[in-house]
Amino acid sequence: MKNTLIAALSLSLLPFVHGEETKQMAMTAAEQKAATPDQILADLMAGNKRYVAGQITDLNIKENIKATSKGQFPSAVILSCLDSRVPVENVFDQGIGDIFVGRVAGNVENVDMLGSFEFATKLAGSKLVMVLGHEACGAVKGACDHAKMGNLTELLEKIQPAVDAIKDQYPEDQQNSKNLEYVNKVVEKNVEITVADIRKNSPVLAEMESKGEIKIVGAVYSLQTGEVTLLK
Repeated sequence: MKNTLIAALSLSLLPFVHGEETKQMAMTAAEQKAATPDQILADLMAGNKRYVAGQITDLNIKENIKATSKGQFPSAVILSCLDSRVPVENVFDQGIGDIFVGRVAGNVENVDMLGSFEFATKLAGSKLVMVLGHEACGAVKGACDHAKMGNLTELLEKIQPAVDAIKDQYPEDQQNSKNLEYVNKVVEKNVEITVADIRKNSPVLAEMESKGEIKIVGAVYSLQTGEVTLLK
């Protein structure tokens, strides 16, 4: 974890110093246990600000590999799209052992993802579940155009509820992938529906959230700026 969370928790990450650069180590079990979901979210968003500013933390990769070889204590689990332009760890300025990342086109949930989230939180101690969509998503465009191809057909059907939810806001001739505003509205709605589905389909996660043990949030990444915006 990075400096904002370190200050909030008053814990030391035993930084390695090389010249004028401070190289942070991965989160420890004590730090993970002490952190709150709100602190984790604040740390990720602060990391995104550093990413947007081009001020990524200089990590000591070799030391982090060694330190995490005996265990991991990630602060969050993030469900992201498959898109290669969304390098999740970099987006939040996180390093080895800091976050779990699950990726699938269109950032949709299924039983395998839910099981992974339950492992990450209930068993591995992560405090935050984030669904991260991104603007101009290719999978969402495919769903908007009702594309069909092999197994992709079934995947895109999972995005269809988001398409249906906003179609009345646009004339029929504007309900396609050429209308980027429409696509991005579907992107946001898809994230919102996925967050709701996680709560609905995982009693484990829903109960943890109700007890304040974790937080489940949705967000959208801008391909233009690299900024992450939290959805309400």
